[in-house]
Amino acid sequence: MDDEQGMRNFLVKALGPRCHAVLEAASAEAGEQQLRAHHVDLIILDISLPGKNGVAWLKELREQGWSGDVILITAFADLDTAIEALRAGASDFILKPFRMPQILNAVQHCWVRSRLARENYILRRASAVEGQARGGLVGSSPAMAQLWESVRRAAGVHSTVLLQGESGTGKELVARALHAQSARAQGPFVPVNCAAVSPELIESELFGHAKGAFTGATRARNGLFHYAQGGTLFLDEVAELPLPLQSTLLRVLEDLKIRPVGSEQLVPVNVRIIAATNRHLASEVAAGRFRKDLYYRLQVVELTLAPLREHKEDIPELAAHFMAQLAPALGAEPLALSDTEMAFLQRYDWPGNVRELRNLIERSLILGALNVSALYAQPAAARLTTAGQPTDLHALEKQHILSVLESVQGDKTRAAQLLGISRRTLERRVAEWALP
Repeated sequence: MDDEQGMRNFLVKALGPRCHAVLEAASAEAGEQQLRAHHVDLIILDISLPGKNGVAWLKELREQGWSGDVILITAFADLDTAIEALRAGASDFILKPFRMPQILNAVQHCWVRSRLARENYILRRASAVEGQARGGLVGSSPAMAQLWESVRRAAGVHSTVLLQGESGTGKELVARALHAQSARAQGPFVPVNCAAVSPELIESELFGHAKGAFTGATRARNGLFHYAQGGTLFLDEVAELPLPLQSTLLRVLEDLKIRPVGSEQLVPVNVRIIAATNRHLASEVAAGRFRKDLYYRLQVVELTLAPLREHKEDIPELAAHFMAQLAPALGAEPLALSDTEMAFLQRYDWPGNVRELRNLIERSLILGALNVSALYAQPAAARLTTAGQPTDLHALEKQHILSVLESVQGDKTRAAQLLGISRRTLERRVAEWALP
């Protein structure tokens, strides 16, 4: 934005080959029309404009919630003007006349700041997500080998991927592996749990919103599609999306453009979608709870993750992995599991899959012994599905519970907390052994 045609021509010529698109305007009014019609990441703004000057217009933009970068340029400036410009929200301040490398460096710095701001947001958001899976995919069973091969092949394309499997099977880990091995690996990986966001807010969370779009929207806000630009957006529990939003998502996947809530602007996006669900989406489609066209659009590549009970031969490797991963963080010594204990782990049915195994190892490291009591607290149908050795298993459980009770001087409430079971379950076990 500059009232001098020659300056606009110079900047368009300099930036055109390096940017997706360069627009120009000779006044604040013309600039406002451009912003209403287009999504803009950066404004190079002359202070001396006809009518409303650049600093005053920038202040209004910021008050309206516009958050992009602004480089102010001027031929007449003093220290007070520079300070006023920076207070108004300018990203940089350049004096005319300037050379091409100077303006290119300023633009590059804005891109870097914008990228770092996106990455910082994603890191802060990821650290706030509790129970997030850590570590890599582990296992050498035929099921895991087949999964790894599917990941390798799918990572090489830009198609959408649908991951299906029970809760705790590691769908987010697979999504991260797909991202890490893809051409988008240098871009952000942005996970969002669709079931954890209220239906009223999920559209704004994904696409962002304009100032005043709804009650409480006191400023404009970018959505997760914006933060995932150039990378991967992982939609976990995608079956939980409301039907109207499923229609919007389908349109985004087809047009590669989003419309923030309350805005008339269509913003182009460059994002790969990986979706995941623990439901059988074909059944959800048949029941009318999920759009058929969106299902077909998501399942360009479909991977199904096997439950842990179907590849129990990976349990020793998984247990060792979690032990090595968690022990340093907990300040605990890794546990040496006996043959009896490992046999128990391989007979258990693991309804919570790999996540349940990881949680068991974490509790056990804290307590200093394999915490099998928490598994015994499960409903009977979730315990053992094959013929085991009840005597050995009950002896293992009894030994562990007695050692915990001894460590807390018989305090059953405290012991139950440490064991991860209810006091009622603990008392029932103790009564079976005729202990006081």
